[in-house]
Amino acid sequence: MSEYMLLPLAALPFPNIDPVIVSIGPLAIHWYGLAYIAGIIFAWQYAKRLVANPRLWPAGHKPMQAEDLDDFLVWAAIGVVLGGRVGYILFYDFQRYIANPLDIFAVWQGGMSFHGGLLGTFLAMVLFARKRGINPWSLIDVVAAGVPVGLGLGRLTNFINSELWGRPTDVPWAFVFPNGGPLARHPSQLYEALLEGLVLFFILRFLTHSRLKLKTPRFVGGAFVAGYGASRIFVEFFREPDPQLGYLLGGWLTMGMVLSLPIFILGVAWMLTAKPAPRPDIAAVTK
Repeated sequence: MSEYMLLPLAALPFPNIDPVIVSIGPLAIHWYGLAYIAGIIFAWQYAKRLVANPRLWPAGHKPMQAEDLDDFLVWAAIGVVLGGRVGYILFYDFQRYIANPLDIFAVWQGGMSFHGGLLGTFLAMVLFARKRGINPWSLIDVVAAGVPVGLGLGRLTNFINSELWGRPTDVPWAFVFPNGGPLARHPSQLYEALLEGLVLFFILRFLTHSRLKLKTPRFVGGAFVAGYGASRIFVEFFREPDPQLGYLLGGWLTMGMVLSLPIFILGVAWMLTAKPAPRPDIAAVTK
């Protein structure tokens, strides 16, 4: 008898939470969509609080105004949604969408990639900063500082949706997911919510408020990117790979690892090459 045949007897009961909060006719509000909205709003408001705090900037000189962040909100939403969708299509299920191109627009069926959303938002930040005459790295830093909250909420809704679950296990906190077969599995969504959300947020909070790293453009953004990459690579050892991809090498490498490793390396490089911003008064003298 396989050891996994007994796992459901010891697994935790899966919470019966409807993925749909409320539905009115054909329209439905999902926890997943609400998490996206809440994450974007939190990052927006948190960034405004960071910009408004003169202690965090060289000589109290703010690199942007609160109004700039208000205007950037639409750019951020487009970058997250468009980048996340395109990233999922290219990285995770390209053959399906080539065969059924109309499915590209069926976003209500799911299919978003963090890596694609990251690239889309990064491009939006660079373009917006150049248009407004803002240091792109400072904009990246203040936006990145609040993003982990949205990531954590998104992973919690992945758990509610019973998707992206983990590999079979016999740990006492395992769950039998409704659509995950009869085996008890790691709640890898909760691992990601903890690491990518809670832990990463407080690490960045420490860097911005205790180490005053917003005075060193690119450092906080690099810490976010490296922290996400490291967290994702770690959790991939417990997460079941997408069925259409499976394992890529030797029964252990996954697409999430492949995409996260260069992100981790890039984040470390950003931190190592970040330099303190010149004080505004000194910069004025040297011009």
